[in-house]
Amino acid sequence: MSIHIGAKQGQIAPTVLLPGDPLRAKHFAETMLKDVTCFSEVRGMLGYTGLYGDKRVSIMGSGMGIPSLSIYVSELVSEYHAKTVIRIGTCGAIQPYLKIGDIILAMASSTNSHINRLRFSGMDYAPTASFHLLLQAYEAARARGANVHVGGTLTSDTFYEDDPEWWKKWAAYGVLACEMETSGLYTLAAKFGVDALSILTVSDSLVTGESATSKERERDFPLMAEIALEVSP
Repeated sequence: MSIHIGAKQGQIAPTVLLPGDPLRAKHFAETMLKDVTCFSEVRGMLGYTGLYGDKRVSIMGSGMGIPSLSIYVSELVSEYHAKTVIRIGTCGAIQPYLKIGDIILAMASSTNSHINRLRFSGMDYAPTASFHLLLQAYEAARARGANVHVGGTLTSDTFYEDDPEWWKKWAAYGVLACEMETSGLYTLAAKFGVDALSILTVSDSLVTGESATSKERERDFPLMAEIALEVSP
C-alpha cells in the first residue's frame, strides 16, 4: 500500500487508464468492465480493476495538473508495477477545425510548466508518446469512424489565464489543444521505462467558445475509453 493509493499488491493491473476525474473513472469502470472491484478511495481518488473481455485493466483518477498526476503515476509504476499508462481526458481545442467530441492523440506535449526544467537543470526535455500505442490507437479510432487527430498538445499549469488570447501563439505553431497532464505523464513514462499515451476528447474550443457541461465531461465521452481499452495489452 502506497501513501496515496490504498491498494494491496496484486489489486492493480499492469495497464492503468487515467482520467483526471475520479467520477469518470467510476463511470467507465462500472459501464465498460466486468467483475469490477474498487481498490482505492484514498482522498476520494477512486480506483477500480476489472475485466475488458479477457484483459485485466485498472481505471483510476489522476486529479488535475502535473503535480497530482505525477504522484499517482510514480506510485502506480514504482509501487504497483504498472507497465502501460493511458490518460483518457478532456482538452480545449485551439485549432478552428477541431469540434467538440473529436479525438486527439497526443504525439508530443509542449508545456509552460517548469517541472522538467527543475528536473533537467534548466534544459528543455521533449516528452513523447509510445509510438506503438499511438499507432494502434490511431488505427482503432479510424476503424470506429472517429474524427481523430494526431499531433502536439500543450500541457499548461494554469486553467484560467489573464490574457484571453494566450493560446494564439501556440496555435500558430501547430499545437492542437491544451490540457494539464500529458507532459508529466510522458516524462515519467520515459523515466520509468513504461509505455504511455494520452487519448483526449475535445470538450471545449478556445476558438469558438463552445464548452461541454461538467456532466457531459463525466459521462458522455466514452469513445476515448473504448479506444484505450482496445489497445491495452
